[in-house]
Amino acid sequence: MPSCAARCSTTGTAFLDWLVDRGHTLATCGQTGIDAWHAEHNQHAGNTIRNFLLWCSASKLTRPFRLPPVQISQAAPMPQAERLELIGRLLTDPSLPLRVRVAGSIVLLYAQPLSRVVRLTLDDVTRTAQQTLLRLGEPPSPVPEPLAELLFRWIDSRDNMNTATNHACRWLFPGRRAGQPIHPDVLAALLNDIGIPTTAGRTAAIRQHVLEMPAPVVAEALSYHRVTAAKLASEAGGTWSRYASGDHWRSPPGWTPRRTGDS
Repeated sequence: MPSCAARCSTTGTAFLDWLVDRGHTLATCGQTGIDAWHAEHNQHAGNTIRNFLLWCSASKLTRPFRLPPVQISQAAPMPQAERLELIGRLLTDPSLPLRVRVAGSIVLLYAQPLSRVVRLTLDDVTRTAQQTLLRLGEPPSPVPEPLAELLFRWIDSRDNMNTATNHACRWLFPGRRAGQPIHPDVLAALLNDIGIPTTAGRTAAIRQHVLEMPAPVVAEALSYHRVTAAKLASEAGGTWSRYASGDHWRSPPGWTPRRTGDS
């Protein structure tokens, strides 16, 4: 996956070629040329080339022009049935690389962006006699089977651990550069190659969580901003708007759990 700088350079070269095809150069390019280019290209290309064009303008390589505002489209969440089908595939298909099975499951189950997934360390994973926990926020989230088994298999066989300086690496997903985690763009490409749309999957996961639990609880457990979680809950039609915030992880004084068989 190319870096942001590489993508900008590639798009800038394409823009220069586009000018040449029309008998123009940067020096003769003005508002008409900028408008024509944006009319012929999609939104992603327009956003990608923006920094290049701003640099050209600041360096006075072009005539004065105004750029259209940045457009950011929000990925629509995938249907819940599709998300569950992808989770099942990641958990059960042994032909898939173990790294993408674990990373993709974290995205689709816990609504984590790849920028956070790659920052996870071995210290974020704990195992007790009763359960495995993954610290994404507070409190740590339970890891169900068979994901827990896959997670520890991956920890024992992580890639990029052969260099001398990486032997003690604590990253859950080590990168090729010593001491650094895998880059989010690289992990995104690996997941995309097996048909996992990370943004749509993460959006579907967080929407499902705020439908099933109060937004403040989801925000704390999954490290989302409370305002963001509340907004998502409202958009998804959540029914937890009257939930009282505060520490709900401790039982109230004098409370005892009901025994099996009690009415």
